[in-house]
Amino acid sequence: MNFLGYRRANGTVGTRNHVLVFPTVICAAATAEMISRAVAGTVVVTHPHGCGHMGVETEHVVRSMSGFCANPNVAGVLLVGLGCELITPRTIAERLDGYRQRYEIVNIQEEGGTTATVEKGRLLVEKLLKEAAKVNREPVDISELIVGTNCGGSDTFSGLTANPALGNACDRLVAEDGTAILSETPEMIGAEQVLAGRAASESVKKRIYEITSATEAMAFKAGVDIRGSEPSPGNIEGGLTTLEEKSLGAVLKGGTTTIKEVVDFAVKPAEKGLVIMDGPAHDAVCNTGMIAGGAQVIVFTTGRGTPMGAPIAPVIKVATNSRIYQHMRDNMDINAGNILEGTETIESIGERIFQEIVEVASGKTTRAEMLGHHEFAIHSLGLSV
Repeated sequence: MNFLGYRRANGTVGTRNHVLVFPTVICAAATAEMISRAVAGTVVVTHPHGCGHMGVETEHVVRSMSGFCANPNVAGVLLVGLGCELITPRTIAERLDGYRQRYEIVNIQEEGGTTATVEKGRLLVEKLLKEAAKVNREPVDISELIVGTNCGGSDTFSGLTANPALGNACDRLVAEDGTAILSETPEMIGAEQVLAGRAASESVKKRIYEITSATEAMAFKAGVDIRGSEPSPGNIEGGLTTLEEKSLGAVLKGGTTTIKEVVDFAVKPAEKGLVIMDGPAHDAVCNTGMIAGGAQVIVFTTGRGTPMGAPIAPVIKVATNSRIYQHMRDNMDINAGNILEGTETIESIGERIFQEIVEVASGKTTRAEMLGHHEFAIHSLGLSV
């Protein structure tokens, strides 16, 4: 099976053809926005990171930023820096050289202020846009797809409708030699035995237990009992009762196939098939990590409703029930509530999600894209100075 994608010079394939304006530090965020506003057709990301990071957090942020900028959905990126920050454009560029990603650099202090930087940035971005316009969609085997899965604003129907249907779609993708990412480690706690039983090897099984144990230990260190504090108030209002119930429903969105690998946050899978990414359950952070890990499409299930999107990857929104699908119609792409009403099955909705993935990968616009949602976040690992 094929989809229509953008073949990059480095061999990867994108579902979008974005030119990204990316500040490497918060001090350059406003300037990056000005550059993007000056040139139609660009995408900009803003964030509070890039300076004051300590220890392992520095590598964590650099890996997340560089992986995001190197996503195949990005034809080229303008890195915007200040000039005295910890994470400079050159820091990210060194990683992008390894990915063979196209980039340009501009620094505010070198250019002599905001106005001159915006003008220089405008010229560089226009050049990147002209280059991107030369690349056309072409038939590509679906095995080139990496699809990230996410759930947010979960309710009692998440584990009955949308999540198992998404899991069915992931099984279909894996059968075509594609890759699906299951993340949100806190929402694996209580279901780790289920996942470990599907591990491809003892080392993968061990890693599953390691990441869930480490997440729970981190919470205990902060004086929080995850098993006693989850589900969240919104989840409880939606009908979920325990962390185990939430987790057993959440992991269904990865499907039923063998778990081939466990990767760190923002790391691209080396294996095809179903892969776990260690990361928080924070929706924007989860999406950012999977996109930095190469995901070209995200599928997001929700029972309470969320408008969440992403700057460079299309996010397909699946409602768990018909009420939220109708109530937030402008945010939802697929209604899995039909399963509850008996008009469709998990398999038929799974097939619809799978076909939607192929169509969106080929250029169909998602609701989140139409509305301009472009949430981005990287979680902190420790203190900042």
